Amino acid sequence: MTSTDHAEAVDAFGRMLTAMVTPFDGDGALDLDAAIRVATHLVDGGCDGLVLSGTTGESPTTSDDEKRQLIEAVVAAVGDRARIVAGVGTNDTGHTVELAEQAVTAGAHGLLVVTPYYSKPPPASLLAHFCAVADATELPVMLYDIPGRTGTRIGTEVLNELAQHSRILAVKDATGDLSAGSWVMRESSLAYYSGDDALNLAWLAHGAVGLVSVVGHVAAGPYADMVVAAVKGDLTTAREIHDRLLPAVRGVMTRTQGAIAVKAALQLVGVLAHRALRLPLLAATDDEVAALRADLDVAGLLPD
Repeated sequence: MTSTDHAEAVDAFGRMLTAMVTPFDGDGALDLDAAIRVATHLVDGGCDGLVLSGTTGESPTTSDDEKRQLIEAVVAAVGDRARIVAGVGTNDTGHTVELAEQAVTAGAHGLLVVTPYYSKPPPASLLAHFCAVADATELPVMLYDIPGRTGTRIGTEVLNELAQHSRILAVKDATGDLSAGSWVMRESSLAYYSGDDALNLAWLAHGAVGLVSVVGHVAAGPYADMVVAAVKGDLTTAREIHDRLLPAVRGVMTRTQGAIAVKAALQLVGVLAHRALRLPLLAATDDEVAALRADLDVAGLLPD
């Protein structure tokens, strides 16, 4: 299959998604006004989808009620212009189902479900977990395969089986394994989204339909243009954009944890007043911010 064969997934999730941060105020409380500013900045900038309460959204340290409030606020602000995808994955199937049901009530358009972490479920258990979540609501599901964080790959055979479920439409891939992903795209109906900004162009060239980006917080427009170019087969233009954004990828994704860096980036471009995170994550240091500023400047992403 090619990237043009996945209209259902694109309709469900969009093509240019950003894994959105969860803003906090100076006291560490959820800041819904700031969340609306970030969401509006992203959609105005070129995103047609947002993922809430993923890893970059610090989902391990936000409460279920905060997750609900975040979905409701963002859907009300930009849900008529972008697909709002709720991160609901945990390592507890029952809790994941509860979060999925809550996401429906809050108005989400789709679900992102990460591989259960730490417990390392075997293939049959993975299949049962994902199907239980997909069975729980009518929302479309994007699987999230990131073994560097979860300790477990979903695996090609399990992915091909999961593709038979009518609501499991896509994979956010952060495995770095382009060959394995290519085989799944060849043998199943699953649409692929790059979940690794360093490999965005590579995934698009291999047939992915879009991105779920962290760097997209400050580069949504250029990345949206790159996706369009790649889907049209214009890899020359896509590569030019990729090359231009490489310093931003270095700045956001290589010196510290992504949520730390991207909150600092949003502060640098004037979208966030605070770069606060919740422990165990600490805000970027002044030295880290200085290096990030230099990279964003080289990439042409800082305001004049």
